[in-house]
Amino acid sequence: MVVYARDNQTEGLAPLSRPQTSEYSRPTVGQLMRIQQERQLNPVADEVLALTAVIRPILRGVLYALRNDVVQEAGGYEDVKLKMLPRLYRAGDGDCGICFEYAVHEAMQRGDARVLERISDAAKLCNVPGKDPTSILFGLEKTGAQQLIDTADEILTDDSRLLYGTRGQPAKLRKHLSTLAGAFRNPRTRLALPYSIRGLWKADLFVGFADSDRWVGTTVKINPAQLEGGTGLRIGVIPTKQGRSDKVERDDNKNLVVCPLHHDGDLMQTFYKGWRIVQAFIAADAQVPKQVSLPRPADREVCRILVERREFPVVDVTDAIKAFEQPQLLETTEKGVDFHTLKGEPQTDMVLALLSRPIR
Repeated sequence: MVVYARDNQTEGLAPLSRPQTSEYSRPTVGQLMRIQQERQLNPVADEVLALTAVIRPILRGVLYALRNDVVQEAGGYEDVKLKMLPRLYRAGDGDCGICFEYAVHEAMQRGDARVLERISDAAKLCNVPGKDPTSILFGLEKTGAQQLIDTADEILTDDSRLLYGTRGQPAKLRKHLSTLAGAFRNPRTRLALPYSIRGLWKADLFVGFADSDRWVGTTVKINPAQLEGGTGLRIGVIPTKQGRSDKVERDDNKNLVVCPLHHDGDLMQTFYKGWRIVQAFIAADAQVPKQVSLPRPADREVCRILVERREFPVVDVTDAIKAFEQPQLLETTEKGVDFHTLKGEPQTDMVLALLSRPIR
């Protein structure tokens, strides 16, 4: 099971995993995508407590990424000790993406007026015609498979057009999907794209209007400093920063319409830190990594919490360290959404999505 979503911190791919035991009922591949939502209830307070909270779902994900036959040799998912993760886990066994762009997509799908209004304003600045804004969310797997996630199949048609901000006939979106996915993984493939959309492989989703069937490439960044344009990209979505303007406006330097959303970026940053802690912990054979791997004291302290419990099963550890996390930071819910395969054989049916709290 392998899905990959963009890692807004590293401009790479952030792997995680999807559950396979009775605690998380397994959906049928090709019919449902399971969305494990970590919804923020309160602002980040103490950093170590917050990191402890976010590594719990990450560790569960890594556990349930393990191949079932290997896990059964070790006694089953309930009995896999924390110290065994580095020996049993192989990146690619069953990874899933930490999909922050899903939070933007989900808000539009459920009709969040605050998000719809701002996205609509951004689309109008791009001269996109239409009435009701919506989004198209893609899942790109490292195997090359592509899916529409939580997106009505009829939204994407053979006449769906990309508006890229220059003169000429708008490109057909469906026609270029395969090349865009290939360009994301392979820089050489980018040359096969028309020049007018050569930077569109950076898009995290497409927003537009279903009634006019016109769309624009949209990039979603947790860190506003990492927002960058690309040929064919039109909108950049970022969380707003306190003390900074939240105006939807055109940035001529980036050639983007910047659309700040009122969401807490601190938790999103914390989640990526948590993922890096788990990666370093596994690479260090379930020990505290060298300081060069995790130089920050808070990160190393979280690793020590794990090392002290390396002899216990992962499921017990994630339950036990709940006592040390920031109370009422996250609420975990799950839901199944439709997904439609566009290319290849999908091997993933879960996305871990962080839904940060709105801020005033």
